[in-house]
Amino acid sequence: MSKLDSSQEQYLLSAIKQDNEEAFSLIFQSYYVDLVLFGGNFIKNKQVCEDIVQSIFLKLWNERKNIQIETSLKSFLLRSVRNSCLDEFRHLEVVRQYEENYKDSVLDCYDTENYILYSDLHDHLHNALQQIPDLYREAFELNRFEGLKYREIAEKLNVSERTVEVRVSKTLELLRKQLKDFFILLLLIGIP
Repeated sequence: MSKLDSSQEQYLLSAIKQDNEEAFSLIFQSYYVDLVLFGGNFIKNKQVCEDIVQSIFLKLWNERKNIQIETSLKSFLLRSVRNSCLDEFRHLEVVRQYEENYKDSVLDCYDTENYILYSDLHDHLHNALQQIPDLYREAFELNRFEGLKYREIAEKLNVSERTVEVRVSKTLELLRKQLKDFFILLLLIGIP
């Protein structure tokens, strides 16, 4: 992979800092294939390796004005590929582990007849909210469904933050009682 010597690399790096696309293209052509092959030492999927190398070159171009390379360009590119491949490998391992754990925990816990659909929970939640006094429900919905903070709700409703806190808390308490059969799902959607 020693297609460019260090003086050529320095010249080309200076040129790309001046937006010289031909210099960038020469760097790309000199190192692309070898970097993809190098990535194959870590990840055995050629398409993923190509994506990684293309991302590194894209970052090199996008950050060309500010990039500081202390070693040779070749060393910088190799280290970038290695680090990106290791990151991708770790990501794939986390996804695989999650899928394995998710499959084991969720599918074993519920069979199709006992599985509670989100729409069922939504219907029960909607019905339960209709039974809560308007003042409490409004504060709760602004907080949980519209994402407003207590301070913002207090300003909107022209009440104190403490009043908003009490109303949301009271609504949660009432919902917990009315939706006790859905407790686990309520936790998943953020209603403790």
